[in-house]
Amino acid sequence: MTAPVLEVQGLTTHFFTRQGEMPAVRNVSFSLQAGEVLGLVGESGSGKSVTGFSILGLVDAPGRIVSGSVKLNGKELVGLPEPELRKRRGREIAMIFQDPIATLNPMLSIGDQMRMALFAHEKRSLKAANARCIELLGRVGITDPEAGLKAYPHEYSGGMRQRVAIAIALLHNPSVIIADEPTTALDVSIQAQILSEMQDLVRESGTALIWITHDLAVVASLAKRLAVMYRGEIIETGPTFDVLRNPEHEYTANLLAALPSNAEPGQLLAQGGTVPSPPSVQETAKPPKKEDFLKVSNANQVFSPKISLGEKIAGFVGTGNRRNSTHAVKDVTLRVARGETLGLVGESGSGKSTLGRLMAGILPPTSGQILLDDAPVMQAGKKATLRVQTVFQDPFASLNPRMKVGRAVSEGALAHGLIKPSDATDYVKSWFERVGLEPEWADRFPHQFSGGQRQRVAIARALAMQPDVLICDEPVASLDVSIQAQIINLFLELQKGLGLTMVFISHDLSVVRHLSDRVAVMYLGEIVEIGPAEEIYNLPVHDYTKRLLDAVPVIDLNC
Repeated sequence: MTAPVLEVQGLTTHFFTRQGEMPAVRNVSFSLQAGEVLGLVGESGSGKSVTGFSILGLVDAPGRIVSGSVKLNGKELVGLPEPELRKRRGREIAMIFQDPIATLNPMLSIGDQMRMALFAHEKRSLKAANARCIELLGRVGITDPEAGLKAYPHEYSGGMRQRVAIAIALLHNPSVIIADEPTTALDVSIQAQILSEMQDLVRESGTALIWITHDLAVVASLAKRLAVMYRGEIIETGPTFDVLRNPEHEYTANLLAALPSNAEPGQLLAQGGTVPSPPSVQETAKPPKKEDFLKVSNANQVFSPKISLGEKIAGFVGTGNRRNSTHAVKDVTLRVARGETLGLVGESGSGKSTLGRLMAGILPPTSGQILLDDAPVMQAGKKATLRVQTVFQDPFASLNPRMKVGRAVSEGALAHGLIKPSDATDYVKSWFERVGLEPEWADRFPHQFSGGQRQRVAIARALAMQPDVLICDEPVASLDVSIQAQIINLFLELQKGLGLTMVFISHDLSVVRHLSDRVAVMYLGEIVEIGPAEEIYNLPVHDYTKRLLDAVPVIDLNC
């Protein structure tokens, strides 16, 4: 048997904080052969990303590798001086991060960034460098790669930016690539394309790949070997389908049970138990009348390009060069019944989030009507009702980082006279309990919470306005499977306990199926198919719906 390209033995990384020494990676060992794909799975905080950073020598203070060995092509990396490590990063071992917009420089063209990465390790002429960059952009599926060199990151979608990040990682044909959650926030069809491309690249180049993820279905479609991490340790490892068919550790079995695609209707199994729901809180918000409903009639949303002052001076306006408008929502008509959950699915750019904003009264429609109980959600360009609230994908971006979360939950209700100032503390406490948060946490700031806890705060803030309708825009997209299961369970309990009507927007078709009574499929701004969830999933009519369902990664244990 040939020597492994990567050999990790007893890797241990600790963080030295004011609260004491915190072990993040504990005695991790594994090896990787050329062309092999290892799936490294676990919840947020399990240590999988820190393991990747430790291998690359990218753990910053107060973190530090305290023991262990990492050998790349037989060369020890632990303890190497930083200049020596830098020579190997990118050339022999590379990393693909979760968020390419955060790792690509927005001020530089894609070509400039690729050439800089290439010139850091190789001496090439500009012509040869451009040829290599164009070759790799084409290889990862960038249409018109020559034009791609001149483009800037913001001009590409999330999936296209991730392709660029993959191309940069492949510039020097490294022996090992570490991919850290690279498809987490992508819709299913783009994710399927990238997974297929990565399989082809590994097979053609012989590069070994560590795929870090919380999505077991993705790992099942890509990796031949699986390692499960829990509290910094690898607790189970083996051939992927052996582990998935017969998990030896209870934690692994619970991760599988938390997947919506593996569950029957009802609550999912979540690590740490289900969300509490004290009955006393149900008296806070009165259940709305059953005859209420949300209705969208012939709604259109057109975004016209903004013309800068420089373009006006240059005579851009009125010429044939004017950029086209974007028709994000096209003549959409649908109705959501009281107490129903409507799932809204589609790829990135399909118009589903824009439609959600129209329903919530955040955007005025270019034409058409959005009615709640036959009253316009928006009148004269102003919000005319507080009865529709929204939970967004990223609660950290929607919560004020300088405001304590208790105040964030109560300020809307106070501003609109739903409660008295003297009742604010008890009001916040009741909603914190309702969403499974400790009441004393109300004095904390957003950065002091985990992603799942922040999403609970955002849900409490929305519900504190006592809405009739909750618009949920990708609220579990970036959460690991167990935290996702907890939030899904919370939504199910809230709908049952408060009689809420929900519109659940997501690219995760498994989650939508688990939550929704009916499903609407959007494509290029239009509703192309709508019906009961089971009919849509079992007997799809439209070709686009069929393609979406075919792209969903599933764990087929019969392989």
